[in-house]
Amino acid sequence: MKPDSKTLWNEAGKTGLVLGLFSSVCLALKKGAALTGSTFLVQAAAIILWAVEFFGCILLMKKYMLNLRDKYDEADIQDVYRFGKRVALLSGLILASVDTVLIMNMPQETVASVVNDLTSTVSQQFGSGFESQVGEFVDKLPVYTFFGQWIYCFLYGNLLSAILSRYIFTQNYFQNGGDNGDGNDIVDNQ
Repeated sequence: MKPDSKTLWNEAGKTGLVLGLFSSVCLALKKGAALTGSTFLVQAAAIILWAVEFFGCILLMKKYMLNLRDKYDEADIQDVYRFGKRVALLSGLILASVDTVLIMNMPQETVASVVNDLTSTVSQQFGSGFESQVGEFVDKLPVYTFFGQWIYCFLYGNLLSAILSRYIFTQNYFQNGGDNGDGNDIVDNQ
């Protein structure tokens, strides 16, 4: 059975939820480590959680793409790629939403500290005329974060889908590589 568009959206919705929640948990843990104030802990947690998130998303995407290929016998490389693009779009939406909520709920003293540091850095490099623009940027930071995160996740997931969809079907072609048609799975080298 070949998956139709509705089936791909349904499967992508379930998988996007899993990947989005996985990435959101990693993000929340990074933000939680940042609130401890320990520079070493923040940097170590950020590096470790980035690696867990990066490789975890690759492995989860591969697993769900393989599941789709195995569940639908007539699924081809384009179906698996379209599935991956939809997963990227939906999981990115979840992660961008969670990231925006975390930024909007950041403690005010942390926001004030970041704004002061940013304002002083900008003032030193560009002069004092840009201080009001820093304030405008900070006011719109949740919007910029949402769209930036969503676009990044979609592009990353799209690239990952393109790579994995080809890999998955390459593996499928060589699954029974020793079958030469005579029922004997020994490669005929003659």
